Amino acid sequence: MKKTFKKIMMYLVAILMLGLGVIFINHQYQLNKESKLLDSKGTLVEVDHQKINVYTEGDGQDTYVFMAGSGISAPIYEMKGLYSKFSQEQKIAVIERAGYGYSDVSKDERDIDTMLAQTREALLKSGNKPPYILVPHSISGVEAIYWAQKYPEEIKAIIALDISLPSQYVEHKMGVVDVWTVKGMNLLTKLGVHRLTPSQVYNPEVMKQSFLTEEEKEIYKALSYKQTFNDDMKNELLHVYENSLKSEELPKPKDTPILLIDAIAEQDKDSKFTKYHSQKYAEFAEQINIADVKELSGTHSIYLYKPDEIYHLAIEFMKTKVDNTERPR
Repeated sequence: MKKTFKKIMMYLVAILMLGLGVIFINHQYQLNKESKLLDSKGTLVEVDHQKINVYTEGDGQDTYVFMAGSGISAPIYEMKGLYSKFSQEQKIAVIERAGYGYSDVSKDERDIDTMLAQTREALLKSGNKPPYILVPHSISGVEAIYWAQKYPEEIKAIIALDISLPSQYVEHKMGVVDVWTVKGMNLLTKLGVHRLTPSQVYNPEVMKQSFLTEEEKEIYKALSYKQTFNDDMKNELLHVYENSLKSEELPKPKDTPILLIDAIAEQDKDSKFTKYHSQKYAEFAEQINIADVKELSGTHSIYLYKPDEIYHLAIEFMKTKVDNTERPR
C-alpha cells in the first residue's frame, strides 16, 4: 500500500513539474511575442543604473504627479481616464517607479528613502521641476506623505486617492501567512502561472473603459503580464511596515494641504473596515492645517469610476484652499 501511494505521489509530482514547465515555456514565448508591442511611452531616464519612465502631458503652471498603487502594472494606461482630465488645462506627470510600466525592475529592497530618491531624480531628469501636486493612490500615499515630511518645499499639495495612511500599515503589520502569500504569488508569476487567471493580472474594468484605444488595451495587457507581482512589487509590500514606520516617526506634514478622497463602496459602507478607514482619515486631517476629507461612492480603484468628480474636487480644493492661501515658509 505504501509503495503504491509513493508511486502515485511521484506520478503526481512529475505531472505537476511537467505542467509547470509547459506553462513557463509558454510564458516566455508570450513575453517575447508581446515585447513587440512595448515601445516606451514617455521619457526613460537613468536612475541608479536603471531606466525609470516618466510620462508627461499637458501644459500649465502646476505639475500634478500621478503615483500608482501597489500592483498597478501599467499606470500610464490604467490611470489615463483621470490624468487626461487634468492635462486639458494642467501639466501632468505619471511616474512609473521601478518595476512598474515601462520602467526596469530594480530588485532592490524598496526602502522608502531609495524609492523617494529615485522618484525625485526621475522627475527632474525628465524635465519636471518642483513644486509638485502629488496624486497618490493606495500604497503610494506612504511615499507621498513621507515626501512632504522630508522635502515640504517641493510639495504644493497632495490629492490623495483612497490612500492607506502610514499609521494603518504600522497598526496592521503583515502576518506570516500574508508574507508567504506575497512570496508565493511572486514565484508563481515568475513561472507564468498568472496567465491562467487574466482577471487577476489586469483590471477587467479598464478593458471596458472608452479612454483606451484597442491598441492601448493590448499594450496594457502585455505590460500587465510582464510586470505583475515582480520582485519590486513583492519587496514594496514586504517592506511597507518599515517604510510606514519611518514616516510615523516624523512630525506630520501639517503645512502641506491635503485632500483625502475616501472611496466607499455601497455594499461596504457599514463595515468595520470602512468605519475604521474613515476614522483614520478624520484623525489625520485634524493634524493638517489645510485638509479636507471627501467621500466618493465607489471601490478602491476610484480613479476608474469617478474621474470627473475627482478632477472637480481637486481643482476646487486647489482654488479655494491652496492658491488663495499663503503657506508658512
